[in-house]
Amino acid sequence: MKVSILLPYKENYSKEYAGAVSIFVNGINSNSKFKSSTKIYGNTNFKNYLSNNYVNIPFKKKLFKSSSKIYVENFIKYENKRKSNIIEIHNRPTYLKYFLDLKKKNFVFYFHNDPLSMTGSTSTEDRMFILNFCKKIIFNSEWTKKRFFTDIDNFYHNSEKVEVIYQSTSRVKVNLNQKKKIITFVGRLNSSKGYDLFGKAIIRILNKFDNWSAYVFGDEPREKLLFYHKRLFKLGYQSNNKVLKLLKKTSIAVACSKWDEPFGRSSLEASSRGCAVIISRRGGLPETITNGIILDKLNVNSLYLEIKKLIQTPKKLKKIQSNSIKNFYLDNKFICNKIDIYRYKLINSFKHNNLNNKIKILHITNFNERHNGRLFYNTGRRINNGFIKLGHTVQTLSDRDIVSNERKITDYSGSKTLNNKLIDIVGNFIPDMIVFGHADQIFNSSLMKIKEFYPSVKICQWFLDRMDNNNWIINKNRFQKKIPFLDASFCTTHPSAINLLDKSNVWFMPNPVDKMFDNLNVYKNKYFKYDLFFAMSHGVHRGTLKKGKIDKREEFINKLTKHGNEIRYNLHGFNNNQPIWSEEFKLKLKTSKMALNLSQGDSIKFYSSDRIAQLIGNGILTFVDIKTQLNKILTDKEVVFFKNHKDLYNKIMILKDNNALRIKIAKSGMIKYHKFINSTLVAEYIIYKTFSHKYKKKYLWENK
Repeated sequence: MKVSILLPYKENYSKEYAGAVSIFVNGINSNSKFKSSTKIYGNTNFKNYLSNNYVNIPFKKKLFKSSSKIYVENFIKYENKRKSNIIEIHNRPTYLKYFLDLKKKNFVFYFHNDPLSMTGSTSTEDRMFILNFCKKIIFNSEWTKKRFFTDIDNFYHNSEKVEVIYQSTSRVKVNLNQKKKIITFVGRLNSSKGYDLFGKAIIRILNKFDNWSAYVFGDEPREKLLFYHKRLFKLGYQSNNKVLKLLKKTSIAVACSKWDEPFGRSSLEASSRGCAVIISRRGGLPETITNGIILDKLNVNSLYLEIKKLIQTPKKLKKIQSNSIKNFYLDNKFICNKIDIYRYKLINSFKHNNLNNKIKILHITNFNERHNGRLFYNTGRRINNGFIKLGHTVQTLSDRDIVSNERKITDYSGSKTLNNKLIDIVGNFIPDMIVFGHADQIFNSSLMKIKEFYPSVKICQWFLDRMDNNNWIINKNRFQKKIPFLDASFCTTHPSAINLLDKSNVWFMPNPVDKMFDNLNVYKNKYFKYDLFFAMSHGVHRGTLKKGKIDKREEFINKLTKHGNEIRYNLHGFNNNQPIWSEEFKLKLKTSKMALNLSQGDSIKFYSSDRIAQLIGNGILTFVDIKTQLNKILTDKEVVFFKNHKDLYNKIMILKDNNALRIKIAKSGMIKYHKFINSTLVAEYIIYKTFSHKYKKKYLWENK
């Protein structure tokens, strides 16, 4: 992996005058696994560089041309030769637009300052450009991140593109017994940094406590704040190593900024050296320490009183010092590891590794809320139950209910509202997996957007409708259009029977049973009104029979009934018999000895409507067309296979009076289906395949 790091123009990557950005970059570089393949680019007049992998970019300024633009253009010349995998840009948002022509690069941007105060990120449009252009955006504090997302939709806030990675420093052993009675201030000597408050407070402290001293590191040519005391030592600007050395001896460190510090390196370093740190509650400063004193009221007197308390209560002072060392975690190795992890993920396919733990699933399908429970017993709920039984956290979204209820003049189909809701839910819920079931009005652009900002989220679909020939070409197109944007697709027709453009991530999924729904045990009944049950709906959304609607199933049944009148039929959904639903379906089912599973059109490998699970799962002997090839999954000891309507008639005649055989087959079928094709196993299978998870168990329907 080749990493190129671009520092801000005129950033002093030198031992003599290194700024916060340079110190951070050098600390990370020194501990990175990719150190040998990393180049750091910058522009400085100082020659004693912090590391050997630094490349200085010299250039001549030009009239009427931005020096920053010339600087970036010269860097690109280096980059065109080097061809790095990742380009990390620090703290200059304006640079990003100079890279628009540099294609196929993983750009990472680091914010070290308030985004709303930096040219190139002040406007919402600027920040949306950064979000879309960069593969990763790093903030030095939660406060900085919050500022960046001002007036930006929640969807983006928790994107995997964005991450808070604090600045860091080296970890050293600190002996608290070697601490001196020293109070230290590090930073620009101006009022924004609170040096005016510190100066006034420290004079009072030094006048009261004769054995204490104060040391000040920093300069400020633009603002003269002059404080004098014989034990107040102003050391001016010093190298970072010299500052750290004195902090090791310091007892109390003060960072009392009046302005909103994006982070605050001085308080971080003081905490790492076992100082009792006093900070103001400004910006990201509270995030720099684990133990210390935070000033809510920032004035001379409050600062004076807190320093005084620490001096007068040595036990409290030492406890804070001890906890600062004990709880310090922002060392270079820890932070570098976080950076190396995201670097690795950017150029390697990310594999979810927590399948042994529980995941968050967003399940989008038609939960039929608008039908008042009429279609409650559907496959979507069965699969949903499976996810829940596995212990996963499941958020549901009923897509067709949304589009039905949200239609308006500006969104006649309701699909825009649906997709906006999906985006909002993803941003709030942050699922590990998104599952679509017949969610036709979800835009592919929405899937692309989710993948762009949440790349580790796995997305799949399941599809129940048949789609094998010209009569169902629309169904095939519905199913196929999402495949390129998904990690996996599942259908109740064997993929080999469908002429799909891409079958690489398409898997067969059987219709599952669920013991919460399928629990009638019909075979146990002693008295039956009918011999054979058959029901269809001509489409699950149609509550009543549509006149003139007819298909091959009706023709088949009419041929079957013409063989004789010895069989008592319990038929619904055609011939002026209205479709039946929900509990009525179950009540009618219990009145028959046997049931017929018959799907639309000509039989094709493995395809069946979800009716097959509702029949076999409820313990009724079920007849299945042999041309479905379901005999590769179920045997004739569990269901009865037939060749044609005449063969079916003959087998009905044999079994309607042979109760022992009928019961044996029905019971065996129910037991096997519940054991091997239940909602939990199907849900588990969907998860495993979607995450490309290696598993040892063999599913009954797999590789048939």
